[in-house]
Amino acid sequence: MFLTISITLPLRIHQDEFSMKIKDLFKTIGPGLLIAATGVGAGDLAGGAFAGSKLGLAILWAVLLGAFLKYVITEGLTRYQLTTEQTLLEGLFSKYGKPIEIFFLVYLVVWTFMVGSALISASGVAAHALLPIFDSAETGKVVWGIIHSLIGLAIAWRGSYATFEKIMSVCIGFMFATVIYTAIMIKPNLTELFTGLLYPSIPSYINPDGSEQGVVWTLALMGGVGGTLTILSYGYWIREKGRKGNEFLKLSRIDLATAYVITAIFGICMIIIASSIDLDKQSSSKLIITLADQLNNTSGSIGSSIFLVGAWAAIFSSLLGVWQSAPYLFADFWQMFRSDSKNDMNKVIDVKGKPYRYYLVAIATTPILGLAYKFVFIQKVYAVMGSLVIPLLALSLLFLNRKKEIGDNANKPLTDAVLILTIVLFVYIGLPKILNMF
Repeated sequence: MFLTISITLPLRIHQDEFSMKIKDLFKTIGPGLLIAATGVGAGDLAGGAFAGSKLGLAILWAVLLGAFLKYVITEGLTRYQLTTEQTLLEGLFSKYGKPIEIFFLVYLVVWTFMVGSALISASGVAAHALLPIFDSAETGKVVWGIIHSLIGLAIAWRGSYATFEKIMSVCIGFMFATVIYTAIMIKPNLTELFTGLLYPSIPSYINPDGSEQGVVWTLALMGGVGGTLTILSYGYWIREKGRKGNEFLKLSRIDLATAYVITAIFGICMIIIASSIDLDKQSSSKLIITLADQLNNTSGSIGSSIFLVGAWAAIFSSLLGVWQSAPYLFADFWQMFRSDSKNDMNKVIDVKGKPYRYYLVAIATTPILGLAYKFVFIQKVYAVMGSLVIPLLALSLLFLNRKKEIGDNANKPLTDAVLILTIVLFVYIGLPKILNMF
């Protein structure tokens, strides 16, 4: 009996220590998990699926590069905030004044409506695919979409940051596990897998209209990794965690590295999954369902169902992340727009305050109108705006993260080179989209 106790007691101690380490790890990477969960939505699923279907495993390197570029940008805004105790928006507003504030407000409102409509629609489609209790898929999309939007509203309205973080962690766990499992079930060719990761190449892809689209889809895949405007939310989430000052820079870098590794693995898995089947270019939500239907032929009903659960978790976590984070951006704007005093900066946004809650209600309700229409033009506008976010952020960091602004934490020459490369690549993506609108 003594032997049993002496063996069991150390085991329990080791288990408790392991549990504490896991909890400490999640506390450390919490804001990073939110970035990963929010940044992967319907567009990322569809972009990865279509690129993988048409270009195969040869473009896996583009996922790694895209995740790296987003890491550099998010690390840059974090470095600025921890040094100055201002968010990137506060820095831009205080330095360049009202014109930048007004431009940002117009951009934010239009972006909110577009991304809100897309996420509500995609949530409805994914939920109907999992629980087809309505006779019509269109009815299912509308009803389930509204339900998901209102659930997101309730969680963001009543829940604390800690509650939000826990829910998002569960969603990203489902998303991560199911997509990896599905990719493993595909049994990709390992030689092609490692070649695609380590040796950059862009396969040729000819559109039905005869145009070469290999480069465009590769760059679009790169741009879709890890979100766009939601990157700014990281600054507010680390404030919620109490991170202020340069002593938290190393911790935040570990946090962000973890986030973008998770994001890259998700993107790689999506390409692996889609590379085994043929997809036509469709809307994001329909493409996901088409992908699940074709997976039914290659992986069986269980594999298809598991993928749908992961896709639903990815979409809903993105919806919840946008619902929680976009009001931060508006509340920060409103706080700065209403006052010229620097005393109004570097404050934790009041999630119970009117600016935050009014915008939360707006994002959860007004985009519902988009469910009744085919927004071909709106989708084009959203695509253009999304492609412009990243170069604008990179350009901002080139100006704000100079030595005279933040001292020893200024950009290194290599960082500036990466930011310039980011601007060039994403303008190359965005400019054709702008020209195609007219």
